[in-house]
Amino acid sequence: MPDPRAIGVFDSGLGGLTVVHALLQALPNEHVVYLGDTARVPYGTRSAQTVLRYSRGCAAVLVERQVKALVIACNTASAVAVEMLRAELDLPVIGVIGPGAQAAVSTMDHLLSSPTFKGAPRIGVLGTQGTIASGAYPRAVSQLSTRYEVVARAAPLLVPLVEEGWLEGEVPRLAVERYVGELIGAGAQVIVLGCTHYPLLKPIIAEVAERLAGRPIPVVDGALATTENVVQLLSEARIGASPSPPLGTRLKLLVTDLPSGFSESARRFLGENVSEVEQIDLKPG
Repeated sequence: MPDPRAIGVFDSGLGGLTVVHALLQALPNEHVVYLGDTARVPYGTRSAQTVLRYSRGCAAVLVERQVKALVIACNTASAVAVEMLRAELDLPVIGVIGPGAQAAVSTMDHLLSSPTFKGAPRIGVLGTQGTIASGAYPRAVSQLSTRYEVVARAAPLLVPLVEEGWLEGEVPRLAVERYVGELIGAGAQVIVLGCTHYPLLKPIIAEVAERLAGRPIPVVDGALATTENVVQLLSEARIGASPSPPLGTRLKLLVTDLPSGFSESARRFLGENVSEVEQIDLKPG
């Protein structure tokens, strides 16, 4: 059945807007409500129990706004909260880790089919401390294939660089070299961007990885992989598609703090001016 309701997306701050951008590009009829929990960013350094509580609160806000599906556009929250929210909510819940792992495995399958492939079949993951510590990517990959080893590295400097708009130049390049160098040194043949901030640094990450490895290294964008998963669910009618483009703006932005600063930064993620940003309070819990 057609369903004109919005797709809900939440993240700890700005990073999930890379998923929003991909959704709006791929699904011109759909409306998105985005919640950035900017009052409590970052999630990546929080305990699992705290992230579970924060994720429940964000999901509750979006469910109250009658969304038809929920996308957890935060790797840290996806690592610890996706199964809980699927059990508690009566709507599809999509995390970013499963789609990213699937895209990485598919990429490795393609590489292994080449007669020129050399080295061990290893998948590298860059992520926040919380995502890496959770072991979510190794688990997700092992559920899809036991052929591939996962090497993961926390990259704590990359999120603040993106938040500040340092997307090119010597400073981000030096930071990327440190983290990507560890993955290439560990034999990574594919790199997964395990944080939704990182796609904005994808050109530098791909450039540095190729230079250090001496050959192109595929870089998997979890935001695009997650969008492809949502598109598939719509095509299978597991989520009802909107029958026509929504009237007015297609994107509603909610934040828990600093709406004016968020609006300015969001332009970098979305590549366009943004509509009014609404500040909300989350229920304690």
